[in-house]
Amino acid sequence: MSSKDQETTEKVRNWWSTEIIDMRPGKIRIRGEDIEELIGNISFVQMIWLMLQGKLPSVEEARLLEAALVASVDHGPQAPAIAAARMTVSCGNSLNHAMASAVNMLGDVHGGAGEQCLEMIQKVQELLDQGGRLEESVSEEIANHRQTKGKYIPGFGHRFHKPEDPRAPRLMKLVSDAEGDKIVSGNFMRIGLEIQRQLSQGKSTGIAMNIDGATAVIFGELGFAPPLARGLFCLSRSVGILAHAWEQKNQGGRNKGPTPPEFLWNYSGKNPLEEG
Repeated sequence: MSSKDQETTEKVRNWWSTEIIDMRPGKIRIRGEDIEELIGNISFVQMIWLMLQGKLPSVEEARLLEAALVASVDHGPQAPAIAAARMTVSCGNSLNHAMASAVNMLGDVHGGAGEQCLEMIQKVQELLDQGGRLEESVSEEIANHRQTKGKYIPGFGHRFHKPEDPRAPRLMKLVSDAEGDKIVSGNFMRIGLEIQRQLSQGKSTGIAMNIDGATAVIFGELGFAPPLARGLFCLSRSVGILAHAWEQKNQGGRNKGPTPPEFLWNYSGKNPLEEG
């Protein structure tokens, strides 16, 4: 092979460069591990960790990640992504169409709070690393967030679950236990709880951490970057999306909108008859 051919071959091979998978005829390696050695020996959650972090987690780390994923799988047909999946199926589309339509709705407003919360917690941690005190650092970041992004603090409060999201205390208990067992540092948990304390000051019922805040704490404690908090939420919620899409397919029904047809929307435009 000429030097020019070798250069061309290397250019083609390097077009997609990856440390994730090495595959050739008769051989598949994931992060350097033979796939046949992984099959039947590690869990799906451990596989997620291996793919994203490049190494296998401990059993305890995997258990904590799994708890966060289990907690986020579903929140009912009123959740926009779940509703979208069911409506997609009712329009005659396949399960993969339903899942794609639903996951594509998980953006900044619906599905992005975990990433936003973890970004905020990490900023507080940076202040602490520079010698700041917890209470002042949290107060500073809350003020900065409200000044630049609005009064809503992602990961806290819930329009449906009052006074608190039942999933969050359970997850925080697991984080606390993991800290006691020296699995995680507990730093992200303490920041999250301090945010909750400050947001609740002067409120009769308080503003509690919700599922997005609790999972953000876990993902941060386990070393995942903020964008992966959203990705992991999408992965978790995909299970609920698939279940609802399959249920709708078996229930039947055609072209279902967000409300029954006898309940029409409110028309707020002009009425020529009244104006005449």
